[in-house]
Amino acid sequence: MLLHDFNAADAETAASAVSVWAAIPRWVDDVVAGRPYASVDVLAERAAALAATWTRDDLDTALAHHPRIGERATGEGAEAAASAREQSAMRTAESDVAAAIASRNAAYEQRFGRVFLIRAAGRSPDEMRAELERRLANDDDAEVREALGQLAEIAILRLRGMIEP
Repeated sequence: MLLHDFNAADAETAASAVSVWAAIPRWVDDVVAGRPYASVDVLAERAAALAATWTRDDLDTALAHHPRIGERATGEGAEAAASAREQSAMRTAESDVAAAIASRNAAYEQRFGRVFLIRAAGRSPDEMRAELERRLANDDDAEVREALGQLAEIAILRLRGMIEP
């Protein structure tokens, strides 16, 4: 989608696009309300600044339908397609790495009560496994901060992948 088209779209169409980046209603509304944007960089800066205000509740909202690392995203929408692209490296994961990630995912969910979130784009399965193991040692507050940071990275990557100058 061209930036011009995003700026000119009705609020519902624009919100639908922004929801793919991160499904946090307040954030979606604020990003859409900030239109028109002069450039993709200005849009990304505004989206990142708004993401810096996300809370634990926002994280839980965004992760309500997020697939686990190594699992296929369900559904046929743009968010499922984005998750599938971002996790494409998992298709070539060695079986022992995939099994370790699945096991550690379960431990993470038991410890923190939510799925493990990491910016998968640009990371190998081994890197994701190592990060999952490292983050299991976080306390709850530190993990919320890390997960929110990862969610913001994902949102900005999706924004930049969808909106063209």
